[in-house]
Amino acid sequence: MTTAAELLLERGDSDAVALRFGDGSWTYRDLLAEARRRASLFDGLRAAPGPPHIGVLLDNVPEYLFWLAAAAVSGSVVVGINSTYRGAQLGQLIRHTDCQVLVTDRSFEPLLADAGPVGPVIVVDGDDYAARVAAHPVDGPGWEVGDDDLFLLIFTSGSTGLPKAVRCTQGRFARTGKHVMTVANLGEGDVIYSPLPFFHSSSLYTGWSSAINAGIPISTRDRFSASNTLPDIRRFGATMLTYTGKVLNYILATEERPDDAGSQLRLAMGNEASNRDIREFARRFGCTVRDSYGSTEGIIIIRRDPSMPEGALGSSDPTVKVLDPDTGEECPRVVFDSDGRATNLEEAVGEIVETAPTSGFEGYYNNEEATTARFRGGRYWSGDLAYRDADGWLYFAGRSTEWLRVDGENFAAAPVEAIVGRHPDVRSVAVYAVPDDPVGDRVMVALELRDGATFDPVAFDTFLGAQPDLGTKWVPAFVRTTVELPKLASMKIDKQRLRREAWRVEPVFFRAGKGEPLRPIDADDRARLDPLLGR
Repeated sequence: MTTAAELLLERGDSDAVALRFGDGSWTYRDLLAEARRRASLFDGLRAAPGPPHIGVLLDNVPEYLFWLAAAAVSGSVVVGINSTYRGAQLGQLIRHTDCQVLVTDRSFEPLLADAGPVGPVIVVDGDDYAARVAAHPVDGPGWEVGDDDLFLLIFTSGSTGLPKAVRCTQGRFARTGKHVMTVANLGEGDVIYSPLPFFHSSSLYTGWSSAINAGIPISTRDRFSASNTLPDIRRFGATMLTYTGKVLNYILATEERPDDAGSQLRLAMGNEASNRDIREFARRFGCTVRDSYGSTEGIIIIRRDPSMPEGALGSSDPTVKVLDPDTGEECPRVVFDSDGRATNLEEAVGEIVETAPTSGFEGYYNNEEATTARFRGGRYWSGDLAYRDADGWLYFAGRSTEWLRVDGENFAAAPVEAIVGRHPDVRSVAVYAVPDDPVGDRVMVALELRDGATFDPVAFDTFLGAQPDLGTKWVPAFVRTTVELPKLASMKIDKQRLRREAWRVEPVFFRAGKGEPLRPIDADDRARLDPLLGR
């Protein structure tokens, strides 16, 4: 077995570049020295009976990588604190994961004022920090680190509530990066660019772990910037981009240039990009896009294939099935009519389940109830919805929390999003449930429009009427338009916030009854509808 510690120690005498940030670079020798100093600093601060947990609340600055490496070589644990949380919820994340110290900088200190007690705080741009670090040796004691030692606590994205902390051991981290290195054919001359936060699995697993396995640099910037992505890729000589969520979509929204395909980028690797974005990104930037289904928890992998039908998610191992969460039985295959419309989604959609789990997910920290809910009857239930066609291709249907029930019919959000996303003026779309009167749901759609586009409700209704596979119950009762949809730090759309805001924003268009046209919502409509939000 190989650990994250062993990977770093093996490269500790190497002058190969390990990290590029801004105009600076650090070798693997530098990285190990910085890691040992910080590990010794933490040893002097930690309380022996407690778990060696280090909360890190930072942007993607070099200090983040130094503390990740410090935890790796010393057998400590980095808890990546999601910087989008505020107040009591932020404090709850820190306390729930038993952080003994919190590493942050001055820009985040105001967030801690309302977070409650969080224990000792190390401020990396504080007046005495550099001297405190320099006072510790670059060699440090000989820490013993094992394959099964906990290394990371990575919070799920939290799109449906307060996130859970996914456990990741030293061995799992190293093995995951080795797999990515092999699949991506990483080696000498490659440079990885990971723009998402280091509290997210994309930058940690696909990015940093594969980099240290291959002995190549990882490059980043403090926060993701679509307009600066290609300039960064050129500056760092990056050959691989890691992404998730809407990253490709937002890069594509920047102005196209004739030399976009002239960089060294050969591969973008991630998940949850749309088929349209995958094709367009590959064309525009002259690279391969390798998109697959995955989650922070791991276990289930669904692979894309050039031969799969339009709209499919991919194929999986035979042990991955689509099961009815109520009965545990496999769902019937989807049936398409002559227009390509799925005719039986109510029975075909189920949860993606690994029926013979062997590795990957190592549980949620301090949350046995949530861990048990994932493993039921010897199976791993992903919490994601899908349906399968006669040839075995899987189609994503959203999260298990994204069911809508309209007029007694249950359906998932993702198929509706795929249809609405065909509109030429729509850059990104979210479909979600808002309450109906007296029971059930109505369909609400939030549209992120392309630059320069305006929303015409009459034209939009005409577009909807021309979609042969749009079910009659799927027609939106509410349409919200915006220049940018709210997103989590992982660049996934924040549907929890969209549901909470519902129609209490501007602009929103409303269909008062079935078959009626969309029109701007007014104060009387809101007065009638607002009481439903407390239902």
